[in-house]
Amino acid sequence: MFIDHRQEQWPEWLGTAKFAYNNKVHSSTRTSSFKANYGQDPRMGFEGRKKRKYAGAERFVERMREIQEETKAALGKAQANMKKYADRKRSDIEKYKVGDLVMLSTKDLKYQMVGRRMEKLTERFVGPYKIKKIVSPNAVELELLSTVKIHSVVNVSRI
Repeated sequence: MFIDHRQEQWPEWLGTAKFAYNNKVHSSTRTSSFKANYGQDPRMGFEGRKKRKYAGAERFVERMREIQEETKAALGKAQANMKKYADRKRSDIEKYKVGDLVMLSTKDLKYQMVGRRMEKLTERFVGPYKIKKIVSPNAVELELLSTVKIHSVVNVSRI
């Protein structure tokens, strides 16, 4: 919204856009970046100055410490909420052993299914394939047929 239709003015407006972003109250911290870093919101230039005595440096430092603690607490709460909602979709990892027979998802094998019937009628899983080696808790090596042109180490999400 800061540029014309030829997009030539963006360097001139970049500072204004950055100022507007840093002056915005963020949903996770419930404070602006300016207030979190400097302890006060910036002067916009159109409000009048208030007549008052300047607070001591110790009071300023204490206020900054309080703002930063509140911001850290808000970020911690936001992080905990994100983790809670992300963990809802996660399930326990199934433990595989060498020699287990597994089916391989065809989701990423579309290019190998060319020439077969319609995609919606293609098998969702092919196999079974034997697990040759456990590479990590998230990856296993399969004994694949020579016609399957993929790497033999696959992520457990694909089996």
